[in-house]
Amino acid sequence: MDSLLWIAAVALVVLGVAGTILPALPGAVLVLAGVLLAAWIDDFQRISTWTVMVVGLLALLSWGADFVSGMLGAKRAGASRQAVIGAAIGTFAGIFTGFIGLLFMPLVGAAVGEYLADRDAVRAGRVGVATWVGLLIGTVVKVAIVFVMVGIFVAALLIR
Repeated sequence: MDSLLWIAAVALVVLGVAGTILPALPGAVLVLAGVLLAAWIDDFQRISTWTVMVVGLLALLSWGADFVSGMLGAKRAGASRQAVIGAAIGTFAGIFTGFIGLLFMPLVGAAVGEYLADRDAVRAGRVGVATWVGLLIGTVVKVAIVFVMVGIFVAALLIR
């Protein structure tokens, strides 16, 4: 039975790493779930409560980076409220339109929102690109955080 639980824990961590890039999966949350399951299987001997709490804080940080990154990109370009809402709608729509949609729907949403607010196509394009760059930077930050989470997990398993 323990073998199946360990397989499930590792599968959750692997799915979490994939979910860092694919927003349909909650990446950091899945990694946290895998770490928590592994800690529970081993009665928190190798993976302590402190380790789980640190990984949990990193998961929260990753979640925060997700929300803040796009907004910072939009704010830096002087985006309107409609552009920020458009970026959020575009991100949500991107989840259902495949990888290309996932990459570009936030840009389109921000640009459309800004255009509706200001009726300036050049400005709308700038705001869309700035929002998109912010989201890409956020994804890089999330990937880094998730790899730190995985590193802590592996270190806790190997270092006794």
